[in-house]
Amino acid sequence: MSADSKTERTVSFGFEEVTETEKVARVKGVFRSVASRYDLMNDLMSAGVHRLWKHDAMNQVNPQPGERHLDVAGGTGELARAFLTMADKAGKRRGIDRPATAIVCDINDAMLEAGKARADNEKFAGRLDWVCADGQNLPYPDRSFDAVTVSFGIRNFADREAGLREFRRVLKPGGRLAILEFSHMTVPALQAAYDTYSFNVIPRLGSLVAGDAESYQYLVESIRKFPTQDIFRKEMETAGFSRVRVTNYSGGIAALHFGWAV
Repeated sequence: MSADSKTERTVSFGFEEVTETEKVARVKGVFRSVASRYDLMNDLMSAGVHRLWKHDAMNQVNPQPGERHLDVAGGTGELARAFLTMADKAGKRRGIDRPATAIVCDINDAMLEAGKARADNEKFAGRLDWVCADGQNLPYPDRSFDAVTVSFGIRNFADREAGLREFRRVLKPGGRLAILEFSHMTVPALQAAYDTYSFNVIPRLGSLVAGDAESYQYLVESIRKFPTQDIFRKEMETAGFSRVRVTNYSGGIAALHFGWAV
């Protein structure tokens, strides 16, 4: 181990403690491994309910014509396509012909390639871009976007607080941040049952469908290491977001943290 790595801050990679540099590299490996089966596994793990969570999250974002959206850790671009679709509908209702635009930003090139291969991108030609970049160091000027979203990606950041500061930096004043993430059950008695399902079923599904139980073991562990809804709300407020509210889905299996840039 080098002198630099000895002094580098350690963070959780599932139930392990690793350096920030190592976490970045290992997270890249996880998602490179599962990219081709990522959307299918999401459907199987949640019985498709994740689509309802994302739909409600995007309703809270309330996309409007002409807006610019950044989907960080956006993977296959599901939220970006939803943003553009809803903005188009809002424009049609109001008689405004000003197309919105979206950028899917992900640190993992394999996830982006899987997203770019989807046929449903064609209707957004010229309005949907794909950029391989680190969410903790976004390649955009200050005040560039009307909305930033993160869907099931913030727990994979090596430095969550740095990511939140970057989201605040690139948002326009009054811009919206929506972070959808797996969270903690609101009824403690149900947590044990959920843990049993997560640790016993999800890695097996990963093995059968994606040929990779180890990556899904990490994903389950990373959920357990993510802070509670209230702690993460306070992290967003510390980063400069106001009126932060939390919407729990399916008893807290997932939660949406929504805030405004000030």
